[in-house]
Amino acid sequence: MAKPFSQTSLEDICKQIHGSIGNFSLLVRVLASQLTQHNCQKIREKYMEMYGEDLYDRLQNKIDSHTSKTSTILSLSILNPHERDAIIAKNAIFKERDSVNYKALIEIYVGRKSSHFFLIQQAYQSKFRRNLDQDIMCIEPPHSYQKMLMALAASQKAHSAEVSVHIGKCDAQRLFQTGKATSGGFKIDEGVVLEILSKRSIPQLKLTFTIYKHIYGHSYTKHFKNKYDGEFEDALKFVVKFLNNPPKYYAKVLEAIIKGRTTGKGELERIIVSQSETGMKKIRKSYSNMFGMDLRDAIVESVPNGDFRDLLVALTMKSSID
Repeated sequence: MAKPFSQTSLEDICKQIHGSIGNFSLLVRVLASQLTQHNCQKIREKYMEMYGEDLYDRLQNKIDSHTSKTSTILSLSILNPHERDAIIAKNAIFKERDSVNYKALIEIYVGRKSSHFFLIQQAYQSKFRRNLDQDIMCIEPPHSYQKMLMALAASQKAHSAEVSVHIGKCDAQRLFQTGKATSGGFKIDEGVVLEILSKRSIPQLKLTFTIYKHIYGHSYTKHFKNKYDGEFEDALKFVVKFLNNPPKYYAKVLEAIIKGRTTGKGELERIIVSQSETGMKKIRKSYSNMFGMDLRDAIVESVPNGDFRDLLVALTMKSSID
């Protein structure tokens, strides 16, 4: 853990950065290898004070075809987590025309604590003068992921921090009975699922799916894996899998991207930055258990030598605070 900086050292670092914006090797070393995320924010504040320019905007302006990934990670790494998630959410909804990145939104709506989630909504409102939930509701054409996200937004407002085994057992039984016959085969009862997702906190939902597996001997998604096929069912599978084990999900995504099996537009950068100081220790453990090697070694082995690889390694090896 890096020590707090004196005003003099902050000024020196800002001078280094200001004179070397195009020198990504220096920026990687300063902003990723040596500093905590908190200290990166201090540097951003000092940079604004000294030069009247937001360091995030300065780094964004340096993005081009050769350095876009490196610049993107560097710029995201200096933001506070709430502002970063607000920007990620905005990009997920509007960046790609006619293509919403629902999975990035689910990562936020499921993977953040309630206190953090509300700060994200505030940051979104402050930065973009828009309401996050409203922007999701207005996405066209309508999609089942919208229903899931609205239900999860309601679940984040659940006031009780306590979890109940009794409620978990009742909800597990209701989920087991959600399948209903249709002319085309079987279909999940959307109303029951959305009611449970909206009325229970994220910790309560995790407990419910754990209880479900204990009672019925298999995961909830396996229950309808080969029985139900539709947009709602596919969205539900993803939500449940992510909710049950985020580190395992992230490890699988990173493995696919690192090994070149999927391009994953922006996923590598998003996951590495957002999890570098909060969940990376658990992700590395899951990665090692599933693939037999450390995530750092996989990056070194698969990503070409250079600033981008050095940056990925630096963020992957940051001390976890969870």
